[in-house]
Amino acid sequence: MSLLKSTTLNSEINHKESAVESKKIKNKRNILKHLYFEDKKSIAELSEALFISIPTLTAHLEELLEEKWLIGEEVDTKKQGRNPTIYSMNPEYKHTLVIDITTRSTKAVLLNFRNEIVSEKEYELGVTNDQSFRTQLLEVIDSTIENYTGTGREIVAVGLALPGLINKLTGQNKTYLGLNSENTSLSQVISAKWGIPVYVLNDSKATVFGESLFGVGRDQNHLLSINVDWGVGLAVVINGQIFNGASGFAGELGHIQVHPDGELCRCGKVGCLDTVASASALLRKVKRGLSCGEVSSLARFKDNLEQLTLEDVIEAASKGDGFAIDILYNIGIELGKGLSVAVHLFNPRLIVIDGVLSKAGNLIVNPVEFAINKHCLPDFKENLTIRVTEIGDSAKLLGMNAFVAKRLFKND
Repeated sequence: MSLLKSTTLNSEINHKESAVESKKIKNKRNILKHLYFEDKKSIAELSEALFISIPTLTAHLEELLEEKWLIGEEVDTKKQGRNPTIYSMNPEYKHTLVIDITTRSTKAVLLNFRNEIVSEKEYELGVTNDQSFRTQLLEVIDSTIENYTGTGREIVAVGLALPGLINKLTGQNKTYLGLNSENTSLSQVISAKWGIPVYVLNDSKATVFGESLFGVGRDQNHLLSINVDWGVGLAVVINGQIFNGASGFAGELGHIQVHPDGELCRCGKVGCLDTVASASALLRKVKRGLSCGEVSSLARFKDNLEQLTLEDVIEAASKGDGFAIDILYNIGIELGKGLSVAVHLFNPRLIVIDGVLSKAGNLIVNPVEFAINKHCLPDFKENLTIRVTEIGDSAKLLGMNAFVAKRLFKND
C-alpha cells in the first residue's frame, strides 16, 4: 500500500471515529438535558423520548453513572421479574455556582441539577461602576471555587445574574462598564482562570425564565415578568423562549419616558418609569410626604427617615394606613401604565410581578390591573392574568440554573 493510500485510509478511520465520538457526546448531552428538564425517567422512557436504541442508551447511561452525572434507583413495581431502574440527575457531585448580583448585595449560591440549593452566602457588595467592585467580586468567586476544590465535588459551570444591559454576544455589561476590562467581559476572565464555562444573563431575564419553568408561569408560553425592585426591569418569554432582541437588551421598560417633565433618572434621562414606579421611588415619595407632615402611622420615622424600610411601608398599608395605601396605589397605577405598552407589544397571557414590591400582594396588583384595564385595548386584556410570584427570589436563582443547564447541555 502506498503512503498516499495509507494516509487516506487513516484519515477515513479517524473521521469515522470522530463522528462516532461526536454522536456519543450529543446523545449524552440530550440525556442530561432531558433528565434536568423532565425529571426522573426509566431507560424505556428515555429511549422513546430521545430515539436512542436501548443498547446504545445503556452504554451512555453507564458512562454517565461512572462520571457521577446520574444516579440510578430501582423501583419496586410489585411485579414478577426485574424491577426497572429510574435515572435522575446526581445531586451530590455536579454543581452550578450562581452569582446573584444586585445594587445592594451579592450572593454566591451553589445549586445542583435538581434545583436544590447546596450552599449560599451573601456579601454586602452591591454592583457599582467602580473597578474595585469587579476586583472584590472576582475575589468572592475565586474564594468560593477554591473552597470547593478538593471536596470530591465539581463546579461544572458558573452563572452570572446581573442588572443592566448585557450584550448577548460578548457578555459585556453596557450599564456597569467597570465589570469589563479592556474589552474583555467578566465571564471571559473567570472562564480563562478556572477552565469552566461561564454564562451571563440579565437578572430580569433570569427571573422570567425561572417563573416560566418553575413558578406561576410554568403552564404559559407567553408571559412577562415585571421585576419591581430598586429599579424596574421587564423580561419576556415568547413561545417558551427568552426574548432577547438583536443585542440582548430587550425589556428595558424602566427607561421608557412616562413623565416628560418628571424627575431626573439615574440613566441621565428625565421622567423614566424607574423614577415613579420602583421601590426606590416609593421610599422617596413616602419620605417626602412624611417630611411635609402627612398623617400616618409611619410618622414615627419622621426624625429618622433613613431607618424607614420598604417592609415598614407595606406593613403599614396592610394594616390600613391610608397614606401608605395611597402611595402603593399610585405606584401600581404608574406601573400599569407602563405595562400597558408592553401588553400591546407582546400580547402576553400572564404578567408576573416579581421583586421586592411583590411583597405588597394585591395592594400592588389591584392598581396595576386597573391601569391596564384603562389603557389597553379590550382584546389584549381579554385573556390576560396578573399574578404575584409564588417562588419569590428563587425565581432568579432557578432561572439562572436552568439557563446554565440549557447552554451546558446544548447541541449546536
